[in-house]
Amino acid sequence: MHFNEIGQQLRAYRMESGLKAEEIAARLGVSRAALYRYEKGEVIKLDTVKRLAELLKISPLTLLGIGVEYYSRPIGYLERIRQIEETADQILQFFGPICYLTTSDEYDSVLAQIFEEQADQTGGDRTLARTAAEQVMSALTARKRMFLARRPSVIAIFTSGAIQKFVEDGVAGTLPLSDRLRALGRDAARHEIERMADLMESEPIGLQFGLVSGAEPNGPFMLLRTPERASLAINPFATDAAPNAQTGVAMITSAEDAVMTHQRIAEATWRDAVKGPAAAKQIHALLAAIPA
Repeated sequence: MHFNEIGQQLRAYRMESGLKAEEIAARLGVSRAALYRYEKGEVIKLDTVKRLAELLKISPLTLLGIGVEYYSRPIGYLERIRQIEETADQILQFFGPICYLTTSDEYDSVLAQIFEEQADQTGGDRTLARTAAEQVMSALTARKRMFLARRPSVIAIFTSGAIQKFVEDGVAGTLPLSDRLRALGRDAARHEIERMADLMESEPIGLQFGLVSGAEPNGPFMLLRTPERASLAINPFATDAAPNAQTGVAMITSAEDAVMTHQRIAEATWRDAVKGPAAAKQIHALLAAIPA
């Protein structure tokens, strides 16, 4: 058994469950410190794996890293992606209006304000809602810090339709927001797309952006390559989705057939994508057509 990988998935699924570490430890009959040691990759007995899987309502095989991982809440998926990105050499993003790893600090600031407002307006437990928002922001900003420190290569493909909708609706445009945050979100969205166009024009080493016409298709995904394996991640949750959203199921797999099939689709789309200054010109024209 690869105890480090078991520990990483244990942490992701613990966060996914919404249970506190002390709750799981108490039900398992171990100390919270012992649970944290398991998450850090300490040797764990198979019987303990089975009991943990039962508590987390997942298959023991999933916790052992066999088969497909499924996540029904953004935080579990984001934490697992953060772990994979720790050793990723290449990240390929297939569609989406932005690439979160290359966004500005302003984007994080606006998103944090939106999540805070959403938590305060929740009809349920505000403390739980705030905790979920803080966990999501923590996972996101940790991913960005790691990206800036390690600088893996990034290939991202965007659609003009998704970009247009993002600019028109703003950050977290599908959420009910106050007028102040709605305006702030729209300004931030426009700023991020302008920034992305600048990156397309300058073509920095390690960042490759492509633009295709049309609306966002079904099935956006990511391919992450580490020295040991390639992983396919399919995620229904947008970066600016509500922290407690349960509107779909994200999945992660290293199955060779799944990875290779999606790789072929991405390669074919990349060949047809507009890149560099030509893509930047199209984005600037698109922005000029949308009222500020």
